[in-house]
Amino acid sequence: MSGMDLQQDRSEHVQPRLRRQTSAEIVSEARRSLRALATQRPLTPQEKHRPLFGESSSRAHDGRPPSAFSLHGRHFEAPDSRPGSGTRLSPLEHKPRLSVSLDEYGGDNEASLPKPPAERGSTRIGSGGSRARPLRAASIHRLPVMTPHTRNMSLEARIEVEQPDDREKLHYADVTEHKTKPSPETDLHTLLKHRIPQTDVSTEREAKPARLGYGDTCDDNMDDSVFWSTKVLPVLQEFESFAPGDGVSDEIVGQLCISCNRLHDALAERGMLGRQCKKRSAILRTLFRLIDVGSDQLNLTLAKLILALNVSGNNLLNICKLVFKISRNASNDGMFLADSILDSLLCQLQCEDVWSKAEAVLYCVGSLKLLSGNSAVSSRLLAKDFIGTLLQLSNSLMHGPVTADVTTQRSEGIIAGHILVQVTAALRNIADQSESRPSFLSNEAFFTLCVILEHHRSDLDICINVARIFSKLSTYTECCHALAETPRCCKLFLELLGKHSRKQDLVVRLLFTLGNLTSKSVEARERVYEEEGGIDVLLDLFQAYQETLSSPEQCHAPEKEDILVKLIRLLANLAIHPTVGSALAANSLCVQLLLEVLGRRCVEKSEELVINAVATINNLSYYQCESSVVRSQHTHISQLLLKLLLSSSMDAVLEATRVFGNLSQIRAVRRFIMQHRVEQFVVTLLDSKTPDVCFSACGVLINLSADPDHRAALRAEGTTQKLMDCLRDLGPRDWHLAAVVCQTLWNCSLDGEMQHSQKLLEILQLYTDKGALQWPSDDGVRQVQEACWELLFLPVAESLRQRLHVEDTPGISP
Repeated sequence: MSGMDLQQDRSEHVQPRLRRQTSAEIVSEARRSLRALATQRPLTPQEKHRPLFGESSSRAHDGRPPSAFSLHGRHFEAPDSRPGSGTRLSPLEHKPRLSVSLDEYGGDNEASLPKPPAERGSTRIGSGGSRARPLRAASIHRLPVMTPHTRNMSLEARIEVEQPDDREKLHYADVTEHKTKPSPETDLHTLLKHRIPQTDVSTEREAKPARLGYGDTCDDNMDDSVFWSTKVLPVLQEFESFAPGDGVSDEIVGQLCISCNRLHDALAERGMLGRQCKKRSAILRTLFRLIDVGSDQLNLTLAKLILALNVSGNNLLNICKLVFKISRNASNDGMFLADSILDSLLCQLQCEDVWSKAEAVLYCVGSLKLLSGNSAVSSRLLAKDFIGTLLQLSNSLMHGPVTADVTTQRSEGIIAGHILVQVTAALRNIADQSESRPSFLSNEAFFTLCVILEHHRSDLDICINVARIFSKLSTYTECCHALAETPRCCKLFLELLGKHSRKQDLVVRLLFTLGNLTSKSVEARERVYEEEGGIDVLLDLFQAYQETLSSPEQCHAPEKEDILVKLIRLLANLAIHPTVGSALAANSLCVQLLLEVLGRRCVEKSEELVINAVATINNLSYYQCESSVVRSQHTHISQLLLKLLLSSSMDAVLEATRVFGNLSQIRAVRRFIMQHRVEQFVVTLLDSKTPDVCFSACGVLINLSADPDHRAALRAEGTTQKLMDCLRDLGPRDWHLAAVVCQTLWNCSLDGEMQHSQKLLEILQLYTDKGALQWPSDDGVRQVQEACWELLFLPVAESLRQRLHVEDTPGISP
């Protein structure tokens, strides 16, 4: 009878499933002595400085977009004023007007308007004598420096000069009434009174007073000119009062943010977001200028409004860079939770033509990647279908526009790779959230990620990010099965292991993921084995890293040793499959490498590595085929196991005992055990009162007691009494263990009278009475225990009880 496996692994096999198992299935799984190994997941390092690309990135520093840069208002271009090529256009011939309101109001008396000056550069505002400097429409950094006395009037003049309008000229009130220079204390309503047509204003005010407070709604019937003058212009004038470089306090920044939100809401209610606003360029110019205030809070608020105005080209790129710069500071994460800026960023990723703004998308996804490292932000993103958005973007990048131009194809491929690095890194972060798993499962994420791997198998950054996603999600059963069912995933992993065998970060995670798949999926074991050259790839890796660790300098390199831990665990899990296990047991290179680990490594310094190697040998020793190298090497293996039995590691002792449980079926191994007094050590393990340890000890004792040459020696060690104690104390907790104990007791009594038979009869009489036993209240657990009791324990217990009863009955011989 072969040795048995760990109780924890047997209970894993027989735990309740969604489909209720039959008793036969429960017993079949409980009898298995092969077990899957567990190990720790490789940790994902945290980037300290939140860069666009990590410190370990395979991309050259001079060939990738930067993480650090400076941004000011002068970097933004005036919308609709300069062509993208930078070529300066000749100014259009038009007549500059004096105020913002001039082209907004109706009127037929064109003669009432002041005549334009002869030269644009000599335009004067009002009659206060202040002279506007010549303006260039190319960029905001050419705006003149404002003074408190000219700030309001100059804003109107610039807007009019830069916003030509060919609509018919309208009638206005006498502008020359206002002859004094406005002071900083000038009341805004007084200022507006001289700039708004009198009849329209009075009519509007009689109908509904214009309120400028934050949150006020716009009247749908309000004239555009009144809306501009009452809702937009005052906010712009407020913005103009803050010159870049001023020491702006937090309180003022808060007021500016409120004003930005007020402007956003007003434009939204009027339907003037996007490119619908007629004065959009003027608004953007003023917003760009506020960036130089240098406040992250204000800049994030500005970014939301600027994105809502649907900027494009260089302005879109710069505003996405600005958001990325803010997101690099972890202390700013709360700002992204307090506003709807996340929605604005996600909208940028949902565009149909990602190639038209690819670099802006890069920094946008980069920002979300950094923010997704914050659990609160990632939860908010999950609620907004962040995973679905990223996967849709990935599909767009992998099915980009077809172009015959080789240079264009190459540049698009490079930028697509950069974006996918950010996408996969964001998914890597979001995978840490337990609530993300349903989204990964429902969006066919595993298939898309495998396609990304296949298309970008030469991009190490992408490969490592995807491998990290799989290593995290494959630790969960439902995700593990979904990944195992993904076509070609095992083939792809093996190909990457062969291609990037020296890239330790990638190798260790692919091996960990394959180990998870093969621990739970029969199909995964078959696919890895059946893949052409798959086992060879694994053994080549084994040999390469084994040789590396053989050098004195690298003998205890943790990263390389961890790769061997994951690789050996994978082999152990593969060996659970009968076909694969038999093949590996007959593979001389595989067995040789495992024995080298036991011979070269010290359990005190490399405990997990040594234990995994012993556990793999245990799984391979289960197969009794004639070609088994493990069976033919039993003497060498026994000597190595003896060394482990004397170690201070109880886990190593347990694993060595399990291997002896299988190998003790061989007579030569039984002699080795008795010659080296191993049976004394095994008998003492029964005192541990631990089901796992007692179960493994019984695996050895069953085979020893089946040999008539060793029964007397076992009885002399007090084996019978220890087995009875084990049955009494642990039987109701583990009926499979109870069955093995009874079988061992049966063997020990085959050629002689059973010691302590009356006491054993009392225990058996109690345990064979189902009604006298206490069963768990949980239906699933009870089903498992009842099946093991009925099909495993009861038959051998009844046989043993009958035998003892016959022995105790005078005149009846057994």
